[in-house]
Amino acid sequence: MDGGAQYNPRTVEEVFRDFKGRRAGMIKALTTDVEEFYQQCDPDKENLCLYGFPSEQWEVNLPAEEVPPELPEPALGINFARDGMQEKDWLSLVAVHSDAWLLSVAFYFGARFGFDKSDRKRLFSLINDLPTIFEVVTGAAKKQVKEKSSVSNHSGNKSMSNSKVRGSESQGKYSKVMQPKDEEEGLDEEDEDEHGETLCGACGENYASDEFWICCDICEKWFHGKCVKITPARAEHIKQYKCPSCSNKRARP
Repeated sequence: MDGGAQYNPRTVEEVFRDFKGRRAGMIKALTTDVEEFYQQCDPDKENLCLYGFPSEQWEVNLPAEEVPPELPEPALGINFARDGMQEKDWLSLVAVHSDAWLLSVAFYFGARFGFDKSDRKRLFSLINDLPTIFEVVTGAAKKQVKEKSSVSNHSGNKSMSNSKVRGSESQGKYSKVMQPKDEEEGLDEEDEDEHGETLCGACGENYASDEFWICCDICEKWFHGKCVKITPARAEHIKQYKCPSCSNKRARP
C-alpha cells in the first residue's frame, strides 16, 4: 500500500485532481462496490482504514507503519463498528470520516507546497462545489441537484446584476438577493469587488460569489441564505424579507 503518494501535486489544480480521484475511489467503495467493501471490513481483523487513491481506486488496509506517516491517515478501526449498528448508519459514519480525511490530505499538500491565502480559498471553493461523500452516500446530493435545477429555471431577471448598489431606489423586488455565480452568468468582476467586503449578519463571514445571499429590507444587513434558512426558491416568493432579529422586534408605529 502506497497511500496514493507516488507523486506530489504542487498546484491548486493538481491537488484538486488528486482530491477528485481519491473521492471517486471512496464513493465507489461505499456505493457500487459496497458488498465487497462490507466483506473486507471484518470486525475480527485489526484496525482497518479505507484509503482512496488518485487513480479512483480504493483499498481497505492497515494503517501505515511509519510514524509520522507520509500522508495524514484515514480514520482507524472502521471495521470494529460494522456489526454494532445499522449498515446504512455505518456507511454514513465511514463517509463522514472519509470526507474529513480527503480535506486533510488536500490541505496537507497545500501547506507542504506553500499555498497562500488565495490558493487555499480557491482550493476549498473547488472542493466545496462537489457534493461530499456523505451527501452522495445518504442521497442528499441528488436532492440538492434537483433543487438547484429548479432554481436555475426560475433565475431570469431576478439576478444579482440588479443588486449592485445596496439601498438604491431603482432596485426592484428581487434586488435584495445575491444569486450564486454558477446560477447567474451575468455576474461580473465589478459585482464581486463591490460585495467582496460584505459580511454576513449571522456568521460574520465575507461574501463569496458562489453563495446565495439575501438582504434584510429593514436593517439592510446581508445574510447567507443557509444562515437564515432561506433558499433561492423560497426567496423568490418573499416580497419583503425580515431577518430573524428584525422579525423579533416590534413593528415601529
